This record gives sequence, structure tokens and C-alpha cells, in this order.
Amino acid sequence: MRCPTDFGSRLFRGGLLGAAMVCAGMAHAAERDLSFESAGDVNEGPLHFLLSLPAKPVHHHQNRIRIESDSLASGWVSLSQCHDHLDAVPSAQITFREGFVRDLRVDAFSHIRDAWIDGSSVQLRQVEPGARLCLSAQIRALRNTGNGYFNLINGPYMRKFLDGYYPMRVTLAVDYPAQTLTLLDISPSVQPGLLIVEQPGAIWMEAVFEGELQTMIQFERN
Repeated sequence: MRCPTDFGSRLFRGGLLGAAMVCAGMAHAAERDLSFESAGDVNEGPLHFLLSLPAKPVHHHQNRIRIESDSLASGWVSLSQCHDHLDAVPSAQITFREGFVRDLRVDAFSHIRDAWIDGSSVQLRQVEPGARLCLSAQIRALRNTGNGYFNLINGPYMRKFLDGYYPMRVTLAVDYPAQTLTLLDISPSVQPGLLIVEQPGAIWMEAVFEGELQTMIQFERN
């Protein structure tokens, strides 16, 4: 489930809010979506990385962020975002903080009756099993922390119903100008269930987990 991030987006799906709250009067749709998963398998504790994907498809949330040289002054970066295996619900919405998003658009969707932009949100209707949604935007996400240092903080990501966490897959790719920025640190560090690939100008991360995941990428101006 998509949660509030440094880009300011939130995903509401069938009564479940990615910020780990259940919207009043809508819990039944969410309960049906999670009924295929055994209550005995629900994680009620802290972040736990999984060594492999569950047998049944889980929500796969994907972000691609492009930092340009002028992003250091403006804070604006390009975002491409896709969601695969969305839970089947009558309605859903992805919202962004006003003032932190521009040029928001829906690029593609399938197994969803309708998807449209409403202000700083993407509205979805009749999300069916196997649904996929892709959108893009300009997001004010790069933070200047002073003395030539910058960071991207993403998350927390979570897939939660009531007091339990369910498996989720998150992929994050970041492109940055290597001639302008030097990568200093990525947190959390690579470990079983969390893969990180680094090369000059590009970072790729993938995590399979239960609980709440937040990532931080720190840069220094060259």
C-alpha cells in the first residue's frame, strides 16, 4: 500500500489509507481484498524483510525519480510512478500535497474502469483484480539540508489493515547528475530482502517486506 512520501503522495484504496489508517465506513471492501491471506501470517511488529516474494502477487509500487542539475536550486524532480496488482476495490485515489506537485497526468491504466486527474489527485473507479496504473508528475522532493548536502526521503511504505502488516514490494530507481552530485549514503543498507545497485548517476533499490519501510538517499554537491 502506498504511503505518504517525501513527494507528498498518499494512496487511498477501498477504505485503506496508505498512512496506516482505515477510513470510516469503508473497511469491508478492504477486508475482502485481504481475505485470501491467512490472519496467522500477518506481521504485527516492526519492519521485516522477506527473502522471497509470496506465492500470490502482492502490490508492487514503483517509482522512478530523475534529478536534474537545476533540481538542486528548485527542488523539483521528475517522477514516474506505477502500481501493479492493486487491490480490487470500488474506488481509490492517489493524492499529492498541494504546492508539491505539478504537471500531474495519468499515463496508462488497465483493469480499472476509469482514472482521471482531480486537482492534485488521481481518482480511480472500479479497480479490478490485476489492476495496473501508471502516472507521472513533477514533484518538489529534493531537500537542500545546507552546506552542499541534499537528500531524498521516501516512505514510509506499508500495506496495513487494522493492526497487521501484509507483504509489499517496492522498487525505487533514481537518476542523478553524477557531474553535479556525489552519492554519500543509502539507508537502510543492503541486506537479505533489500537489493541495492549503485553506479555513477543511477541507483536502483528493490525491497520485499512487511511493516513500514522508509528510505533516505544522501548526496553531496561536487
